[in-house]
Amino acid sequence: MTGQDQSPWWAPSRFADRRPFLQARTAITKATKAWFEEQGFVEVETGVLQVSPGNETHLHAPRTDLLRADGSTATRYLRTSPEFACKKLLAAGEPKIYEFARVFRDRERGDLHLPEFTMLEWYRANDGYDAIMADTVVLIAHAAQATGIGRFSFRGKTADPFAEPELLTVAAAFERFAVIDLLSTIAGNEGDRAALAEAAKARVRIADDDTWSDIFSKVLVEHIEPNLGQGRLTVLFEYPSPEAALARTAARDPRVAERFEVYACGVELANGFGELTDAAEQRQRFTAAMDEKARHYGERYPLDEDFLAAVGQMPEASGVALGFDRLVMLASGAPRIDQVVWTPPAGET
Repeated sequence: MTGQDQSPWWAPSRFADRRPFLQARTAITKATKAWFEEQGFVEVETGVLQVSPGNETHLHAPRTDLLRADGSTATRYLRTSPEFACKKLLAAGEPKIYEFARVFRDRERGDLHLPEFTMLEWYRANDGYDAIMADTVVLIAHAAQATGIGRFSFRGKTADPFAEPELLTVAAAFERFAVIDLLSTIAGNEGDRAALAEAAKARVRIADDDTWSDIFSKVLVEHIEPNLGQGRLTVLFEYPSPEAALARTAARDPRVAERFEVYACGVELANGFGELTDAAEQRQRFTAAMDEKARHYGERYPLDEDFLAAVGQMPEASGVALGFDRLVMLASGAPRIDQVVWTPPAGET
């Protein structure tokens, strides 16, 4: 490694290589904000420190202890998403909101991951998730237009962000790319671990303690995701109900939920929901996820009771979280995510 390679990220010789990607970031940010303003959305800023950072099994957050004036301490977490706070604003009566949110994830680093990054989230009250799905496709095209790029490319794969996207259910993707009848392994909204293990045993390595969700994730990562977003965007929708997280169960089939993800070049860009507004169901899901987190990692995060109260008061809504740095990476032609952030997270140089 040369001396120049070992120089800090802010050394002019290194920074100059990144500056075109950062100029693209600025252009995309301006275009995105202009689009939201045209659509009547309000930009919001919500708190980073939260009582709970989110209650999904495999999401991990940094924690801190706040020192109160009387010398006592209060545990807080750096948020993994602004979702809880944004949904409280929906409950308060805001109809259309968006946020460029700084979020934090432990246990994540790589060409597509940073421990601190920007999540672009937006929500529509009284709109179905097909509306937020359409928003996402349009916004991705706006990002490409802002940089003048004609095609996204990453690791030898390409996608035309202006082409009509591929719409693909998760069940159809499992059948096409893994030859697995996924829905036959779901009863109601519960996964049958034995059935999925039998169907997937020739495709992935299955550990004795793998749950239905663990096996599902292995197949998704190894066999499904690499095939998505090739040539054009892929909208992967109707996730199985055991993977619903904060999404509504579909009215037509309790085995699937109103959840979608958008992919380009095999890269997941966005994750959206028709939002769950049943507080009791949300509490049950969170508790089950934290039980699983405790089993896997020996820790659990508290439930945000204020959020659960807000869920019960929310209007029908849809929302989506888009990895803004990933979008900039694809729309600018950068090969790694750390090249599209103005300053890398501390220690990540």
